[in-house]
Amino acid sequence: MKQRHKVLYVDDESSNLRIFKDTFRRDFEVFTAIPGFDAFDILGQLAVDVVITDQRIPGMTGVDLLCEISKRFSEIPPNRLILSGYMEDEHIKEAFEKYKLSRFVPKPWNYVELLEIINKTIKT
Repeated sequence: MKQRHKVLYVDDESSNLRIFKDTFRRDFEVFTAIPGFDAFDILGQLAVDVVITDQRIPGMTGVDLLCEISKRFSEIPPNRLILSGYMEDEHIKEAFEKYKLSRFVPKPWNYVELLEIINKTIKT
């Protein structure tokens, strides 16, 4: 059996976590986490292929999360995506420059498009 790529999706809304996991469970081995320590625990235990995070998270933005991942887990491939219902801003630009952000994806996302983005991100 072919090993599936591991994707970590971080969001503060449990409904978003459930929808993402249900949508992509046939395509990837999906792990979900509430921001902060849950995500860091998973990253400390697993070699993930892609980290996807929401940007607007109470107490820690997606950019903050990527910054911390860059510090703690520099060996993780630079396959990082931010999903957001808001426009790109200076913080997002900083994430591209400093924290290995691969792509900014506006919400709401479309399954086919996001699947293609994740697959392309893994292959880079």
